[in-house]
Parts: sequence; structure tokens; C-alpha cells
Amino acid sequence: MSVERVYKMKFAKVYPLLVQKVERKGRLKAEVDQVICWLTGYDEAGLQAQLEKDVDFEQFFAEAPGMHPNAEKITGVICGHRVEDITDPLMKKVRQLDKLVDELAKGKAMEKVLRQ
Repeated sequence: MSVERVYKMKFAKVYPLLVQKVERKGRLKAEVDQVICWLTGYDEAGLQAQLEKDVDFEQFFAEAPGMHPNAEKITGVICGHRVEDITDPLMKKVRQLDKLVDELAKGKAMEKVLRQ
């Protein structure tokens, strides 16, 4: 999948898939929201507003209040790529989100997922 295609994917279409992924493993939608808000700086209302506006990933991250300072501590492999080695800033943010949701689905404690 091309980088441009990923950037233009609607966040509101991907979001239910993220929730579905963690719910299949016994986790909660509220935990997905917590992870997204931690990473991006959105509050619950801001996240819901972005979902209602039907923004793409590029706009979702461009309008984010601010990435968490500990986001740089997100490391490991997701979709065959090392998160810490990704040079494109937007793709790195997308993969960081993927990695956090993946760790949540794998049952990691929230403190570890949020790098606390």
C-alpha cells in the first residue's frame, strides 16, 4: 500500500477496526480511546469531533493538539517495519498508533502501553 494511500485513509473507517481488534482480545473501546488520546493529545470530545468530521490520517495527526513526549519510546516491529527506524514523520505516527493498539490487544498492562 502506498504512503499516500495510507495518509488518505479515513480515520473514522479505521477506528472501528482498532476497537474491534482489542475487543476480540477482551479489552475495551475506552482503552483504545485512552491510548489514542495519550498519543495525540486529543481529549475525548476532540477525538469524537475528528471521527464525526470524517478526517483522513493526515488531517487527524495534523490537527492533533500534540504528540506525547514519550511517543519516542514506542519501539518494536509493526507491519514488518521497526517503528523507531521510520523516517517519514506522518508514517511514524501512524505506525506508533498501530503499535500501541497492537500491544493493548496482546494484553500488555496500560502502564506499559503508555510508557509510564
